[in-house]
Amino acid sequence: MCGKMSWDGYRFFLAVARTGQLSLAGRMLGVDHTTVARRVKSLEGMLNAKLFDRSPRGYVLTQAGADLVPIAESLEKNAEHAQDSICDQREDLSGRVRIGVPDGVGTFIVSRAAQELCEKYPKLHVELLALPQNFSLSKREADFVIAVSTPESGRLKVQKISDYKLHLYGTRDYLDQFPPIRKIADLKRLRGIAYVPELIFDKELDYIPLIDPTMEPRLTSTSVHVQLHATLNGAGVCILHDFMADDHDNLVKILERKISFTRTFWLIVHEDYASIERIRVCSSHIVKRMRELLK
Repeated sequence: MCGKMSWDGYRFFLAVARTGQLSLAGRMLGVDHTTVARRVKSLEGMLNAKLFDRSPRGYVLTQAGADLVPIAESLEKNAEHAQDSICDQREDLSGRVRIGVPDGVGTFIVSRAAQELCEKYPKLHVELLALPQNFSLSKREADFVIAVSTPESGRLKVQKISDYKLHLYGTRDYLDQFPPIRKIADLKRLRGIAYVPELIFDKELDYIPLIDPTMEPRLTSTSVHVQLHATLNGAGVCILHDFMADDHDNLVKILERKISFTRTFWLIVHEDYASIERIRVCSSHIVKRMRELLK
C-alpha cells in the first residue's frame, strides 16, 4: 500500500530525474549525494515502486518513474505558487533564480543587472549559467533563459528584449601588417578567429559562412571571450558584438558596410513558472537593464 510523503521527497526525485546523477542532483539541491540517495529510496518505499534503474549513464527512469514525473512537476509548481501566496516576496525576495545566458551578454550586461538584484534583495541567490548550450526549461535546468533564437515548440513564453549588432574587428597593429582590406576576398590574407564550427549550439552564431563559405578560421573557441582576447592580442580578426568591442579603442571595424549582422536577444520562460514572483521580478529587471544598456 502506498504511503504519503511531503513535497520535499518529490523534490529529490525530480532533481535525479532531471540530472540523471546523484552528485549533480545533490549539487542542485545543496546537499551531498548520500542524502539524495536516501530520500529517493525513502520515496520508493513509500510508493512501493522502483523509480530508477542504475545504468552506465547514471540513473534512468523506470516506467513508474516516468509516470511520476508530471505529477511531481505539478506538485513543484503548486509548491512554488504556494510560497508566493503566503510570502510578501516583493519586500524580501528570496530563493534561487537560475538564468541561462550567452557568455558575451552575460559578462558585459546581465551580470550588472544580477548585481543590482543581489544588492536590492540580500536573500536572493542569482545563478548565471554562461554556457555554450541550450537549456531545458521543462527540466528546470534554468528558471529562464536569454537566447539568440526562439524555440520551435514547448509551453513557453517568449519576449523580445532587444536587437544588437556585430561586425568584423581587428586591432590597428594587426591590420597595419597587411595591405588595406577593400573587399571580402582580401580577408583571406588575415587569420580568422571564430567559434568551433561543429560545436556551435545555435545557428544564429554561425557567421563565417554568411561572409564567405570558403573561409576557414584558423583559431577557434567555444567562448566569445577567448575570441575577444585573442583578437585584442593581435591573433587575427573576429566577428564581435559591438557592445563588447566598444570598450576597446584599439579595435577597428573591417568592411563595416559589407559585413554587419543584426541579431536579437529573447527572454524565454516556461509558462508554468513565469508568474512566480522571484522569477518574474528578476526577468523583468534584466529585460529592462538589457534594453537600456543595448541602446
